[in-house]
Amino acid sequence: MELATPENHGFDSARLAAIDAFLKSRYVDSGRFANTQLLIGRDDAIVHFASRGMAREGGTVPVDASTIFRIASMTKPVTSVAFMQLLEEGRVALDTPVHHVVPELKGTGVYAGGGAGVPFATSPTAQPMRMIDLLRHTSGLTYGFQNRSNVDAAYREGRIESWHGNLDLDGFAAALGKLPLEFSPGEAWNYSVSTDVLGLVVQRIADRPLGEIFRDRILTPLGMDDTGFAVAADKVDRLADCYTFVPGKGRVMYDQGAASAWSREPTLVSGGGGLVSTSLDYHRFCRMLLGGGTLDGTRILSRKSIDLMTMNHLPGGGDLASMSRSMFSESTNAGVGFGLGFAVTTDVAPTLVPGSVGEFYWGGLFSTAFFIDPVERIIMIFMTQMSPSSTYPVRRELKTMIYSALN
Repeated sequence: MELATPENHGFDSARLAAIDAFLKSRYVDSGRFANTQLLIGRDDAIVHFASRGMAREGGTVPVDASTIFRIASMTKPVTSVAFMQLLEEGRVALDTPVHHVVPELKGTGVYAGGGAGVPFATSPTAQPMRMIDLLRHTSGLTYGFQNRSNVDAAYREGRIESWHGNLDLDGFAAALGKLPLEFSPGEAWNYSVSTDVLGLVVQRIADRPLGEIFRDRILTPLGMDDTGFAVAADKVDRLADCYTFVPGKGRVMYDQGAASAWSREPTLVSGGGGLVSTSLDYHRFCRMLLGGGTLDGTRILSRKSIDLMTMNHLPGGGDLASMSRSMFSESTNAGVGFGLGFAVTTDVAPTLVPGSVGEFYWGGLFSTAFFIDPVERIIMIFMTQMSPSSTYPVRRELKTMIYSALN
């Protein structure tokens, strides 16, 4: 990895160093996070890369550029890119009804009562769920962990989101088809398993396992050799421990790197959250997006497809503040729309942090995050391993300090 001189790319070195000091004192030394890693790029250059803390509990190996992290929902943009590749080939369209590819969801109705042991009552949807609803999370699907409704309670009861359970993607779709939607597709926004269903769509259209599709069409062409749905045996020693926050206890071990669930192939391959990666691998993915679909002469998508993905696709040009019914999101709501796979800033002022209109971004459950600012040509990737991502406001803090370091 070659680091560029920050001043040659419009950054103040002292202010970037202040971000490292902040992360060290506020998060690592305090024990809030076991480690942090921050990459800041401008155009194709890496202007800042800093790691703090140990990769494993009680270990002596520090986090470094080779450390592998669980990136959770930062998987969603990768799945969305795979879908857009098929769209470019004319094999699917954004307005294609989902049930044309996933017939298990045909006739799924909207929740109208029941649950908690009482049979569900449903009403017909106003319009069919379309592919665009999966990409922008307006499908009416939900996540079991939201603990908000009788529908997500049924997701939990059926354990339909368990990666190492009894269901593969086909069984997952069949289970979803027996449960109601929370709202008619297109009427609201709810963070959900939509991108997992999108992964099944990609798998069925391409008629190959999703992991192979990712490898052959995205990861290998981009040189993302440390990214996948499972960590190879000869790389497990590079996988960081993962933690969760428990009120009253603080940071508690969730998944040990040495005996990780990610060291074996999942039964349910999650296009919504299953990947592991490194900062340098994901930086290559982000460079491709910032570069209009091309990296080092390798074209993944067309420039116009990237333009389409990074527009706000919420109905009526709305934002998440007006459309979200979700108890959880990897985004703040005000001034934020949603594109085809990630959030998009539509109005900077309501976000209450610096940024640019058109900036697009997302994060993962374990507090990983990225953003791409096509106006300032900035890429940020932040890695750590602590769930839930709402535990601390580190993303907003980082964003504020990164923009303050611009000359």
